[in-house]
Amino acid sequence: MTGLVLPSPSAHVVVFPHMAHGHALPLLDICKALTSLGVKVTIIATPKNAPLILSKVFNYSEISLRTIQFPRVPELPEGCENTADLPSMALLVPFLKATESMRPAFECVLREMSEAKSRPLCVISDFFLGWTLDVCRSFGIPRIVFHGMGVLSMVIAKGVNENVPSILAMADSDPIELPKLSIPFTVNKCDITILERCKDPNDLFLSILAAIGEADANSEGVIVNSFEELEGDYIAALEKFYCQGARAWCIGPALLYDQNQIERPVGSKQTDPSQSYIKWLDERVGSGGVMYVSFGTQAHLSDMQMDNIAHGLQMAGHLFIWAVKSATWVSSDNGWEDRLKGRGFILHNWVDQRRILSHPAVGGFLSHCGWNSVLESLSMGVPILAWPMGAEQPFNAKLVVTGLKAGVMVRESGVGGTIASEVIRDRVKELMGGERGKQARDRARQIGRLARQAMEKKGGSSYKNLGGLIKFLKERVKERA
Repeated sequence: MTGLVLPSPSAHVVVFPHMAHGHALPLLDICKALTSLGVKVTIIATPKNAPLILSKVFNYSEISLRTIQFPRVPELPEGCENTADLPSMALLVPFLKATESMRPAFECVLREMSEAKSRPLCVISDFFLGWTLDVCRSFGIPRIVFHGMGVLSMVIAKGVNENVPSILAMADSDPIELPKLSIPFTVNKCDITILERCKDPNDLFLSILAAIGEADANSEGVIVNSFEELEGDYIAALEKFYCQGARAWCIGPALLYDQNQIERPVGSKQTDPSQSYIKWLDERVGSGGVMYVSFGTQAHLSDMQMDNIAHGLQMAGHLFIWAVKSATWVSSDNGWEDRLKGRGFILHNWVDQRRILSHPAVGGFLSHCGWNSVLESLSMGVPILAWPMGAEQPFNAKLVVTGLKAGVMVRESGVGGTIASEVIRDRVKELMGGERGKQARDRARQIGRLARQAMEKKGGSSYKNLGGLIKFLKERVKERA
């Protein structure tokens, strides 16, 4: 036998999330799922991210937390350890560079584990933490990468990356054809939000992405927060972008692993009394449907666009609940909130989005179509009014509306610009009361049933894939021994 340190009898996995809520939360759900297979999990976090993580996993004794310091960087605000704390996404480059300085501390963690004979089966690390690949290799530990995106959006993004020069030469309205890939919608140049940056060969973000992408391709597998019944047709195409036969494991929707979440009676006495919006929804069950509105934690909307959303929602005449991220926006229409008279509920603090979407009063979701939001909505059988804001969101939106027939598009392609309140009014009416909306609602409910079937412990595709991943990793240990 070589000097390889075998994993402890109780299998152990290290999980290293990116310091961004949208990336970390699904990984925490996956951590919980791993414990159901008898796997112990160690999560790596910085001190300021630790409280949120602990609040999500405190009742899982098999999950432990190791903190390592986030470096101080002159370009970043004091105490900034999460992308949510960035005053501008223009600071994402120094933030990502700063994470590389965590390498020595991460090496110490893996060294301690190896010396204590608790060497992990693998490290599951976020795509943006590409530097973890070399650290893992130095200890002979497989790195499994996690993106936070769906299968098809990853395939499109990787395919676009291989064809940037030819795409840049195209007209904005031209459809993009990706070789050997059949997708259920048209990808237009205006859907690819990173292309403007690609015009500058000296863009630092692009050089970071290139290094991260190389580490991604050389990882020993990729886990995807999706399920085969939703995106199984595209798994083989994704795997072609990885080296040495690495597999893509669909193990989602991760949120459904948390049985406490999906079994909690909606609107019951277990509901946190401080969540007044849940009480508001309880009082509107059977009212014909409430539209939930949220654009995630990263999107920035102008005051004019916020005004248009407000007016559009009011003119549509449907009940709505709106999670407003902006701390500065005040409607230019004085007395607007007062005139809602119980027809609308405006929230300015953090909300439990899953609790809202699972509530029987909610009948639609006006969303930016981040992948977490898409999965949460469809898993709960709620159709989506799709309004992508950036990143891969245009692909997600088109998948929902054109590919899955589970939503309505606010506009056909692209991001940016300002959408008139009349357009918002018409689209809300269409989703909440029109024929297309009815069909989308039926389809969303069907997808929700498929999502839950994928998570069943007896025969569910995602649950089987998670078990298959652990079996694969254990076999790798035996081979190396």
